[in-house]
Amino acid sequence: MTESIQWSDFWILLGITATTMLACRVLPLMLLAGRNLAPRVTEALGYIPPAAFAALVANDLFTPGMFDAGLWPAALPLVAGLVVVAVARLTGSLVWCAVAGIAAYGLLMMA
Repeated sequence: MTESIQWSDFWILLGITATTMLACRVLPLMLLAGRNLAPRVTEALGYIPPAAFAALVANDLFTPGMFDAGLWPAALPLVAGLVVVAVARLTGSLVWCAVAGIAAYGLLMMA
């Protein structure tokens, strides 16, 4: 049996979490506000959102037991992902990428 957390412990953890989140998110903005960054730093910072998104997507596309049900069920999300990549290269629109991905996955599920 596990013990339940005490309210005092909960508030301490919540305070530490909130402080850490604010320090990691707000402090860099405050320290860098109004400063000109080197062009290479600005370029490198531009890669953070796509890299984070790619990590989230890769986590859903590649799972440890993805081939347990067979090759085709494992390939469905990968093929739909390729469709999304093609649409992204052609249009550059997040909306069309979402529509194409959902449509591709739905059509592949029916096949």
